[in-house]
Amino acid sequence: MMMEMDLLTQERQTYIHKCLQREGRVIAADLAESLNVSVDTIRRDLRDMASLGLCQRVYGGALPPAPKEANFLGRQSIMPERKVALAAATIDFLQPGMHVFIDAGTTNLAIAQAIPGDMALTVLTNAPSIAAALLDHDACQIVVLGGQVDKQIGAAVGARTVREIEALNADLAILGTCGFDVINGLSAHTLEESEVKRAMAMRSRVTMAALTNDKLETAANYNILPSQACGRLILEFDSPEPARRDISALGIDLVVANRPASAQESI
Repeated sequence: MMMEMDLLTQERQTYIHKCLQREGRVIAADLAESLNVSVDTIRRDLRDMASLGLCQRVYGGALPPAPKEANFLGRQSIMPERKVALAAATIDFLQPGMHVFIDAGTTNLAIAQAIPGDMALTVLTNAPSIAAALLDHDACQIVVLGGQVDKQIGAAVGARTVREIEALNADLAILGTCGFDVINGLSAHTLEESEVKRAMAMRSRVTMAALTNDKLETAANYNILPSQACGRLILEFDSPEPARRDISALGIDLVVANRPASAQESI
């Protein structure tokens, strides 16, 4: 009997995983009806699957897990042309005289590198790599936020970092994110980085994020902000059309980056 029960559980979870891959999200109540089991049974299945890294539980169901990332140095070599294209679209919204939080992340590093050398900005960052990328920008003032640097993230995080953010005001926050979904918003893999990102958003007039496709319609463990709190999203040229429609329907300013030069050459 126990072997039969285990087989039924495995069959259910295989079905749930296929639904998740096909549809991009699953709703516990719908699965319970489809499989003729209780919602509590589905919740147990989702909990077991989440412990194996097969999904990320969210209110009412589950999403694909946000991609687990290599350390900061390892991430710099992943899809650099796409990050450059996102950066080019992002800097169009920078204006001389702005105070701008630029959060950690390899896409955000590409954004910092794309800032014109003669643009007068004050950049507030917790990422040493972003500060270093702006050292030769004579018109740019740099404020480096203190705290212990997490080498995996490539930035300072923790209570000291949050305290320093809370003493500042900015026109714009450019956040890095591990996952984004229209229902659950921006999310991060660790509590400390989610707190830093949230603090930056709270001290800024406008919050924006540039997202590679692998971050879309996924969730990490720690929520940063609800979708509606993000004023602008920059997506890749080939981002999924359903995701674009859902984002636009929320009233978020949606910008689609140009096709990277490498992608144009491959057509």
